[in-house]
Amino acid sequence: MTDPDGAAPPEVLDSKRDATRYQVLVEIAARQPAVSQTEIADAIGVTSQAVSDYVRDLVEHDYVQKEGRGRYEVTKEGVDWLISRTDSLEAYLDRVSSDVLGSVDVDAAIAIDDVSEGSNVGLVMRNGVLHANPAGGTATAVTVTAATAGDAVGVADFDGVVDYDTGYVTVLPVPAVTDTESVNTEVLTETLTPESLLAVAGTEAYALATRADARPDIRFGTADAVAEAAVRGLDVLLVVTADQLPQHTARLRDENIPHEVLDAGDL
Repeated sequence: MTDPDGAAPPEVLDSKRDATRYQVLVEIAARQPAVSQTEIADAIGVTSQAVSDYVRDLVEHDYVQKEGRGRYEVTKEGVDWLISRTDSLEAYLDRVSSDVLGSVDVDAAIAIDDVSEGSNVGLVMRNGVLHANPAGGTATAVTVTAATAGDAVGVADFDGVVDYDTGYVTVLPVPAVTDTESVNTEVLTETLTPESLLAVAGTEAYALATRADARPDIRFGTADAVAEAAVRGLDVLLVVTADQLPQHTARLRDENIPHEVLDAGDL
C-alpha cells in the first residue's frame, strides 16, 4: 500500500498489530506509573488479555519497564520509538491532507448557464464572485451538484489559474473632526467611478459620503474587506479618517495590492 505520492505509509500503519502496539504504548505513557490494563483495553477497544500480551511484548523489547504489580514506566527506548513513529505518522497525515483531501475540496460558484452534476466547467471571476462557465475558462473544475443559471453550484477537482487582475485601491484621507481642514464633497464624487466600490472608515469619512449622497458599499471591517475586494479583482475607493490611514495602507502593502493615497488639497 502506498500514499498519494507513491510513498509507503509509516510503519505504525503496516498492520493492525503495529497500530495497536503504538496505541498501547501511548496509553501507558499517558497513565504511568499506575497503569490499568482494563482502562487501556476500554480506551482502544481491545480485550484486557490483548493488552496484557502487548504489554509483555513491550517489556521484552525494553520499551516499557515493569516497576511492580500494575506499575509501568516507558523507557527512553520506548519514548524514542514513539517519537519516530509519531513523526512519520504526522508527515503521512500531512500528505494525505494536502494531496487527497485537498483534491476533493468543494467550493461554490455561480452558474452562468444551466449545468448538471459531473460537468466540466471553466472558472471565471466576475464582480469579485467566482462563476462556473460551461463554455470554459483558463481554470477548470468539475461540478459536484446541478444548478440552473444564476444559482450556486458546487465545484471541485480544480485545475489551472483563474485569469483576472487584482483590483486597484484609491485612498482618500479625511481630516479628523478636530482638524480645521475639510474635504469638499466634489472630491469624492469626482474620484468615485461607477465600477468602484465605496468603502468608508471612520465617522468623518462616513459623514463625507453622506454629504455627497454616496452610499458606501463597505462600512465595517474595512481593512480586511477592502483587501479582500481588491484580491478578488474589484477597484475600491477607500475614504478613511486620517488616524485610521496607517493601518489600512499597511494592510494593502502586506497584501501587495496596488494603491495610491490622494492628497485632497491637490485635487
